Amino acid sequence: MTSPLRNLKLHWRRLTDAQEVVLDGVRISTAANTLPRFVRSALFKESYEFHERQLVREKLSPGDRVLEIGCGVGFISLLCAKRCGSENVLSYEANPLLEQIIRGNYALNGLTPNLRMRAITTNAEPITFYRSDNIVSSSTKDRGAHAETMIVESDRLDDVVASHRPNVVIMDVEGAEIELLSTSELEGVKHVIVEVHPHITGEASIQEMVEKTNRLGFKIEAEAHRTILLSR
Repeated sequence: MTSPLRNLKLHWRRLTDAQEVVLDGVRISTAANTLPRFVRSALFKESYEFHERQLVREKLSPGDRVLEIGCGVGFISLLCAKRCGSENVLSYEANPLLEQIIRGNYALNGLTPNLRMRAITTNAEPITFYRSDNIVSSSTKDRGAHAETMIVESDRLDDVVASHRPNVVIMDVEGAEIELLSTSELEGVKHVIVEVHPHITGEASIQEMVEKTNRLGFKIEAEAHRTILLSR
């Protein structure tokens, strides 16, 4: 439930046309011409990526190495960089139209997490990416939302894990999490923070994915809304 204080912040920031907010010490641009209205509203209410932010604060420590798949506007990679050091954070984003937004937010914070504007896949082959005007709904999955299609280069998840050596993987990929987590060995990874999308994949696919990660030694340590923490 939205608290009265959050609603007050939302209305005040809309009224003043706030151009940026600070959440968990991270400065994020809220320029109206770059964000969908509901993303801007979530930032104004300070509810943006609430559960993911909470898990990052609880589980990440200085020196942890993070692989983020699905960078969005760059908020989570910046939060991770503040806790672990920019050199320890590698973020992937498949939507080329988000690069300017991400790098702009990096500049606002004087931090430079490693950013690769590519997709993550199971085979490192180019993929069809479905780009929506609603930037957070763009996906490697065809969601039938009249999205523009484009070809995007990709890196293989197991190869990136082997080279970057993350102990934490954070994933928000609009349905692609099922295939990625069901097929990777996730060598050396201790925690996976993943947002699931039952409206895209179905609940049964999510359960199958969880069972496959169980075989790798992962268990669900926490679950809130659509965000799951898998730990081993």
